[in-house]
Amino acid sequence: MSDPNGDDRRTRDESGDRTDAGSGDDGPVNRPEEAAADIDSGTGVGDGERAGGRDPRDESTQVASEERRRKTSVVSLLVAVLGAWVALSVLVFETAAAPLWNNVLVGVVVLAAAGYNYYRVANDVPLSTGIASLIAVLGIWLIVSAALLEMTGGLFWSTLATGLLIAGLAGYNAYEARDARTVATEPGPGA
Repeated sequence: MSDPNGDDRRTRDESGDRTDAGSGDDGPVNRPEEAAADIDSGTGVGDGERAGGRDPRDESTQVASEERRRKTSVVSLLVAVLGAWVALSVLVFETAAAPLWNNVLVGVVVLAAAGYNYYRVANDVPLSTGIASLIAVLGIWLIVSAALLEMTGGLFWSTLATGLLIAGLAGYNAYEARDARTVATEPGPGA
């Protein structure tokens, strides 16, 4: 069976150079490409292995990365706890069916998504910008749904305040995740 791209016609001569065994076509030659070994992931994982045991980033970048990781992990954990509160708040406050299911479903999704982001950060994987943005949108939905579903009394204020906190904290995490990706993908001063 022949290669539809015609690459099977290329052979190597005695010196190791590629030659065309066919019609004199000077098409592209397949060459193995090397992965860039000097790309910094921004997570710190594997960075020391490439640089012979030392971290190639300067000390201020190392401290900022570690501080960012610590902050985003704490914020993700706090958002997960707030999601659990939203889901469980219907047990504390008396409510109708629509607000009950709204808070339970949104709370469980926020808990799971923020827990996922916490897990990622705890394992030195960058925070997911998409997940953090989804959580922020769900926080905004909680703010709107408090009035839209005509929640009353303590459940109204609880859902409103928790929605504000979730939207703000998840928005911060989304910003930090985007900012960390920008730092990790931009070329360093020596590039």
